[in-house]
Amino acid sequence: MRQLHLLFVSVATDGLPEDKRAQALSLVMAGGIFAGVIGPQLVTHTMHLWTDKMFVATFVAQATVAAIAGLILLGVHSPKPTQQEMKGGRDLAEIALQPHFIAAVICGAASYMVMNFLMTSAPLAMHMHGHSQESANLGMQWHVIAMYLPSFFTGKLITRFGATRISIIGLSLSGISAVIGFVGEDVSHFWMLLTLLGIGWNFGFLGASAMVLECHKPEEKIEYNLLMTLLFLA
Repeated sequence: MRQLHLLFVSVATDGLPEDKRAQALSLVMAGGIFAGVIGPQLVTHTMHLWTDKMFVATFVAQATVAAIAGLILLGVHSPKPTQQEMKGGRDLAEIALQPHFIAAVICGAASYMVMNFLMTSAPLAMHMHGHSQESANLGMQWHVIAMYLPSFFTGKLITRFGATRISIIGLSLSGISAVIGFVGEDVSHFWMLLTLLGIGWNFGFLGASAMVLECHKPEEKIEYNLLMTLLFLA
């Protein structure tokens, strides 16, 4: 999922002026609201379809949705590089070694590390503490919605307060969500943890992505796309 987000972020900002990039990032991420509603409900309504093998039908349904998304993406075409962009700029290594770029990568990686760890472990922990699968699914639903719903205004916050500040706020919220996990083991604690974690990831990831966009010049678009491709494959 991290690689797909990096790819979508790169495509979303192609051909846009600098002052519109943060809002473009937000609109792309806002599409995940549909995933927040459809995904958990898909699990709830398919996990018992194959009576003796739980979740098999869910994986089939998920693969079908992914295939449909892949067909839709075939219609996405990036604009061709302009003459200015073809001239080139700094070397790839010089761009990647900028302190601002390194800070952006660290913020993005930290946001994803905390989010992935807590997101994947929370449903398992709920099951181990005797909570129902339906409660875990609902918690994941609110988590994914919280990941993407703020995207409608995160871009404006980045424009007003700066990408670095928003990313730091996101990392702080993710840290607070981790602390909530130590406070209690009720369903409400898990739901609060997952919701706050989603908001923290949104601020942290979009802030870090906007920071990356600040690290290259228009004539360095080819080098930037190559760098994003390397991050995509990492």
